[in-house]
Amino acid sequence: MTAWVGLTGGIGSGKSTAARLFAQHGVPLIDADAVSRALTADGGGALPAIRDAFGSSLFDFSGSLKRADLRQLVFQSPQAKARLESILHPLILADIRARQQQFPQAAYGIIEIPLLAEQPVFQSLVQRILLIDCSEETQIRRTTERSGLSRDMIAGILAAQASRQARRRIADDIICNEAGLPELSAAVARQHLIYQHLFGS
Repeated sequence: MTAWVGLTGGIGSGKSTAARLFAQHGVPLIDADAVSRALTADGGGALPAIRDAFGSSLFDFSGSLKRADLRQLVFQSPQAKARLESILHPLILADIRARQQQFPQAAYGIIEIPLLAEQPVFQSLVQRILLIDCSEETQIRRTTERSGLSRDMIAGILAAQASRQARRRIADDIICNEAGLPELSAAVARQHLIYQHLFGS
């Protein structure tokens, strides 16, 4: 039976790069954000319930979800956020569980779940948690370089996410990602060997 590792980290931590590096070692990879986006894309399974809950004003003339409007709504209203999560979370969980069944022979797989600390319900999908960790200053620098967002905007995003300490508390394993890609690649390779040994491959 395949063991599953939840890979998490804050914005700018390098978690998506780490996930891709694990995949290069042949490790099955499931991206929770991609699952969520598919559910809310055109024809996505979450759209009827979102329309029922929030009304047709969140959809354009072609029936596509106005993502920016929905983000603004849930940012401003905790009730709307909770309602959206009550729609999306069961669908995301079911989709990921179905994807897990596609890899019965693997020793272990990775599920990239950015909000694993903020949304403990997703911890039920994994047997172990790997944190990609770095300082807040490094997070801000990387996010500024790749997105062009201001420091104040990035600080606001960081404030809305779980703290670094909260992520470290739930982690079984931690990869420090303060240096560059070669160092991260080497750290992932070491962790891959540890997981192969741990999970019996």
